[in-house]
Amino acid sequence: MLVLIDESGDPGFRLTRGASPFFVVAMVLFRDFREAERASRAVGDARESLGVRPEFKFSQSRDPVRDAFFEAVLPFDFRVRALVVDKSEIYSQNLRENKECFYRYFVQLLMRHDDGTLTGAHVKIDGSGSRAFRRELEHYLRRRIGPGRIKKMRFVDSRKDNLVQLADMAVGAIARSYYPNDRTRHDRWRRVLEPKIEDIWDFR
Repeated sequence: MLVLIDESGDPGFRLTRGASPFFVVAMVLFRDFREAERASRAVGDARESLGVRPEFKFSQSRDPVRDAFFEAVLPFDFRVRALVVDKSEIYSQNLRENKECFYRYFVQLLMRHDDGTLTGAHVKIDGSGSRAFRRELEHYLRRRIGPGRIKKMRFVDSRKDNLVQLADMAVGAIARSYYPNDRTRHDRWRRVLEPKIEDIWDFR
């Protein structure tokens, strides 16, 4: 199993100063590594044909690019699991005041809510943050998920990993659907992605 993890939104709570009302984290799962390689090549080919530089990012893509991206990847066999956090429902002072704590708590919650799929998995996480933060996050996740469950965990630069770009586009499509008052056709790409969505957990 190959698992790609990315998030949409931010862990901040200053909503009147531009923090996102929702935080969404998602996993893209491939059971077959060869299928993952084929999907990766398709993402690379789509990026070349569309003239996208340096990477696919949902928040920075025009509608036709989003349409073309999902058309390119939907033929491949992968699944998506996501966790959606409405920040107005979060009352823990620790989570509200500590961004790193907020981030790692909800990433591990998604990974633990995996229906058993992460056992023996190779996991790649979009690798923002300092080296110390990434090292601490890996130790935290392995401890919370359980020793020996994840075979390998890596933090990668999304600009150099086509499948992390797929995770970005997938989580972006899901996140966009939670903003009906701000966007036209807010759920357009979530509906396109629907055949691949295995679970979306609206955290309460």
